[in-house]
Amino acid sequence: MIKRTMESLAFSDVFGRQMRFVVGPRQAGKTTLARNFLEKKGTPKLYYSWDDREIKNSYRKDPSFFMKDVLTCKKENEKVWLCFDEIHKMPKWKNILKGIFDGHEDIIQFIITGSARLDMLKYTGESLLGRYFAFRLFPLTLSELVAVPRKIEFSLVRPEPSAFVEKVLDGGLTDGGGFDDLLNKSGFPEPFLSDSSIFLAKWHNDYIEHYIKEDLRDLTNIHELEKVFDLIDILPSKIGNPLSLNSLREDIEVSHTAIRTWLTALKLVYVIFAIKPYSKNMIRSLKKAEKCYFFDWTRVENDASRFENYIACELFSFCSFLKDAGAGDYELFYVRTKDGLETDFLITHKKAPWILFEAKSNEEKMASHHITHSEALGGIPIVQLIKKKGIVRVSNRKYFTISADRFFCNLGVSIPDLQRKEI
Repeated sequence: MIKRTMESLAFSDVFGRQMRFVVGPRQAGKTTLARNFLEKKGTPKLYYSWDDREIKNSYRKDPSFFMKDVLTCKKENEKVWLCFDEIHKMPKWKNILKGIFDGHEDIIQFIITGSARLDMLKYTGESLLGRYFAFRLFPLTLSELVAVPRKIEFSLVRPEPSAFVEKVLDGGLTDGGGFDDLLNKSGFPEPFLSDSSIFLAKWHNDYIEHYIKEDLRDLTNIHELEKVFDLIDILPSKIGNPLSLNSLREDIEVSHTAIRTWLTALKLVYVIFAIKPYSKNMIRSLKKAEKCYFFDWTRVENDASRFENYIACELFSFCSFLKDAGAGDYELFYVRTKDGLETDFLITHKKAPWILFEAKSNEEKMASHHITHSEALGGIPIVQLIKKKGIVRVSNRKYFTISADRFFCNLGVSIPDLQRKEI
C-alpha cells in the first residue's frame, strides 16, 4: 500500500476540532485515504457514502442515524473519527453538515471527502465558516512511491533556498522505476498500479467521459458539454505555452466568454490547473496569460511537453502541501520577459522569489537567460531538471542541473509542529 503524505497532515491533532475536508481530482485516492485511516483508528464502519440511497434514507428518518455506530466505537476521553463521503450530493448539504457538526463535535472528529464541489465552499460566505479546514489530495508523487523519510523541515521561516536544494540532493533514495511508471501511467492510483495496457487505455478514455462530465453537469450551467470536450482535446498541444484565448476561440468557434467560463470550470473540477507569470506588481501579473497543465499528464502525447507537465504537477503539489500545512504562502509561477525569454517555473514564498526551475528532456548547458532571471530575482538558485537519469551538476551553489527522478525521489518534507503530534 502506498502511504500518502496527506494522511499525516490532514488528520493531525494540531488542527483541533475542525472538520477535515479532503478535496482534489476524481480518483486521486481521497476515499481510500479516509477508509485506510479509519481502519487504523479501529472505526472502519464509521464510513458513510452518501451515494448510497440507504444512507440518505437513514438520514431522512433520523438525522443522527450514525450515533448508534459511534457509541459502539467510542473510547473514554477520546473523540471518534467518522467519514462522510459524497455528502455534497444531498440537497442543502451544507446546512445538513452544519447541523450534524454543531450537534456532535464534542465526541466526533469529522472527515469529509468528495469532488470539487466541496472546494466551492471557499467561494461562499456559508454557515460552515470556521468549522473546517480544507486539504488538497493530488495524484501520486515520486517521494510517496519510494516512501521517502521526511527529512526536510519547514516552518513559518522558509529554508534558505540553496541549502534546501542541497539537502534534497543529500537524499540517497532511488526511484525503483517509479519515475518512468509515473510518466507513462499517470499518478492516479488505479492506472498507476495496473499492469494491464488494456486497463490503462480504458481508464484514461473513460476518466474524462464519465467522471468529469458528471461533475461539469452538476456544478455548472454549461450546456455545450461536447464543446468543452473539444477544448480538453485541444489543450494538450498548448502545454508549456501561455494560453491564447483568441486562438482557442478560433479553434472551437465560440466566444471569449465561453472559453474563459470553460477553463474556469475545468479548474474547478480538477482537470487542469493554471500558473500565472510572476511580476512584482501582482495586479499586473493577473492580467497576463496563464499556462495550464493537466493533473493527468498522460493526456499530453509530446514527450517533452508531458515531462514539463509532470514537473508542474510535482511542484504544484509541493507548494499546495506546504500551504495546506500552514508552513507558509508558497506559490508556483513562471517567468517570462518582454522579449519572450522564459524560465518554466518559479516558487515564491510570501510573494518573494525563492527557487527557479526549468524542465529539460535532454542534458544541456544552462541557457544564459535563466541565469539572468536568477540574478534579476535576487540571486536565487535555479534548478534545471533533466529527464535523463544519473545527472548531478552544481555551480556556485546557485546553479543546479539534476535528474528529475533524483530530485523528486528525495523531496520529502516534514512540518515540525505536526511531527510532535503525528499519528
